[in-house]
Amino acid sequence: MTRGLFITLEGPDGAGKTTILNRLAERFQNEGMKVLHTREPGGIEIAEQIRKVILDKDNTAMDSRTEALLYAAARRQHLVEKVQPALEEGYVVLCDRFVDSSLAYQGYARKLGIDEVYSINQFAIADMMPNLTLYFDIDPKVGLERINRSNEREVNRLDLEELQFHEDVREGYHILLQKFPHRIKQINAEQELEHVYEQAYKEVEALIRSQA
Repeated sequence: MTRGLFITLEGPDGAGKTTILNRLAERFQNEGMKVLHTREPGGIEIAEQIRKVILDKDNTAMDSRTEALLYAAARRQHLVEKVQPALEEGYVVLCDRFVDSSLAYQGYARKLGIDEVYSINQFAIADMMPNLTLYFDIDPKVGLERINRSNEREVNRLDLEELQFHEDVREGYHILLQKFPHRIKQINAEQELEHVYEQAYKEVEALIRSQA
């Protein structure tokens, strides 16, 4: 495998995707692969600064289009500074969120339009789409309850949205599943964590084997 593989993990907060990502990265590293795990928005200094602006609970006046543009800007910088160089060096890149988050959250839930937000992001990513996307599906009520019980992360601006917003996000992801069925694989995140992890591992391992 001369060029690396770009694998993204999607779904609402509370689905367990960050925990799964860390376990996948550790396992594949132990198996001798070159692995980079990162996140959006963030992953590099400029994008982390943008992340703070986007998720700041005090920024309730932020316009939906401003939000979408900030995500795209952070995505561009992260892509060219961190993701693309790693792929060129043959790494398996595991990224917590990518363009599908913008399509579900801003495109569908914010009602900006999936195609419109995709167009914004096409300028940012220049057709650099993942080889595989794992979507961790969970009832929004369950996901929010997990967040409220957790002491590991601070509540951010998006967590404060009404339940309907989070239900719209889930519906947006389901639309993306139909739109990109060959790239996006759905995983039931309401199962026991070990079952979720093993299913995710099998999907990624299958892709790696197919490229070997």
